Amino acid sequence: MCARERGWSTVDEPVKRPSVNPLDKLSRLARRAGMIRSRGLNDRQFTAVSAGLGLALAAGVVLAAGPWDSGQRKAERDWAAARNGTGGAHHESAAPSGPAPAPSAPAVLAALSAAVDNSAPDTRDSPDSAAAALRAALGPLLKDPALGERRAAVVIDTASGERLYGQGAGTPMTPASTVKIATAVAALSALGPDHRIATTVRASPDFRRLTLVGGGDPVLDRAALRGLATDTARALKDHGVEKARLGYDTSRYSGPARHPIGPNENIAPVSALMTDEGRLDDTTSGPAPRSDDPAGDTARTFAKLLDDAGIDTAAQPKPGRPATGSRKVAEHRSVPLSALVERALTNSDNDIAEALARQTALAAGEPADFAGGRRAVTAQLRKLHLPLTGADFADGSGLNRKDKVTAGLLAGLLARAADPDHPELRPVLTGLPVAGFSGTLSDRFTGKSGGTGLIRAKTGTLTGVNTLAGTVVDQQGRLLAFAFLASGTTSPSEAQTALDTLATTLASGTG
Repeated sequence: MCARERGWSTVDEPVKRPSVNPLDKLSRLARRAGMIRSRGLNDRQFTAVSAGLGLALAAGVVLAAGPWDSGQRKAERDWAAARNGTGGAHHESAAPSGPAPAPSAPAVLAALSAAVDNSAPDTRDSPDSAAAALRAALGPLLKDPALGERRAAVVIDTASGERLYGQGAGTPMTPASTVKIATAVAALSALGPDHRIATTVRASPDFRRLTLVGGGDPVLDRAALRGLATDTARALKDHGVEKARLGYDTSRYSGPARHPIGPNENIAPVSALMTDEGRLDDTTSGPAPRSDDPAGDTARTFAKLLDDAGIDTAAQPKPGRPATGSRKVAEHRSVPLSALVERALTNSDNDIAEALARQTALAAGEPADFAGGRRAVTAQLRKLHLPLTGADFADGSGLNRKDKVTAGLLAGLLARAADPDHPELRPVLTGLPVAGFSGTLSDRFTGKSGGTGLIRAKTGTLTGVNTLAGTVVDQQGRLLAFAFLASGTTSPSEAQTALDTLATTLASGTG
């Protein structure tokens, strides 16, 4: 839990590192791996456990980069303050030699019995002993008053497709930032993990008019712009041109640029052309001062870089489409979509999440705006045969309280991502924060927690809303997908502790 989310103060506090030494944790995890192996798990089960420990090790290695954080609760609080209302909160292709894909449900499974809530996708009833054990373990924990007025829970064994536990699984609830899981699944399914977003420079037939064309890359940076400027200058000089007018094109995205939550430090205006997510400082994640005109700022930076490369752009760049008959003279492609998804989930990055929704809309032939993203994400998830009753994807980031999903849908999304038949969705799992090590879970688990290093989960927090959805390998060697949602909560810290206890109970083995 970020320091900023521990209470309702409007004063931002610095993000704190985990309370324990990562190397100490890794030593304990290594010993745990030996103990698990000694219990006689088969090779597939041991591989699943080892993969989880390996991911924790990787997280420990990169921890020096600092814990990540966003700030949805502060964003919503600012939005609410402007309206004198109540505020809101938001913290925030496998290699051939790699481990085998996580097991998952068959394509078609029998429906659940009437005794169990049956809104999870492709799940069948669990054996009575497993279900009874989880009911006994999770039931009392879900009654914790810290979880507010309404709560829902689903646990799925990804190998068999069995729903091991369900409470309120089909009830639509506000997911906060866990909606990013749905956004990521839709984008990967529509575009594939290798898709890259292009930013181009086009020149008129006489090479005296240039247009910087945004493709929607939210992490375009100054180094990429410098490369574009160098290539552009070379092309113009090859044609004897050393002076040109510069314009910029943002028409790939449409609709309002501002998120409904309003201007804040947690998301820039959504534009097809921006540099470093419109950040005005040197941060790469979390809240930051944001540009009011990220496209214009990017174009002005590019103009200066062109001047440095020997091309005089004279006047300030203006928005506009490329000239008729223009040709491409330079291009930069983003990191693969898989890397964008991982960063969006680990950092709870709102700007990337909204870009993913718009890229999904473009792939579906929809307008690249909030409404188009809603339709495209819904349609893409429907193709995966996921339970969408009551679902509403008002945005891609979870900043909007109008977002609605069910616990069955969230757990089902994670089960799909673990399916060997859907390797394109694997970045959803690898991008989940690791308990006690990375992202928005970096300081929510301690060295004494049984889930440290073993739980991978996306967090979500709004005022009165706390959610957690992810995966864990239990002590029976099962890879479980889980989703816990709570609304009407009054203390974010107490609610998050209750959610963490639920996930830790899965890791400690109860079924």
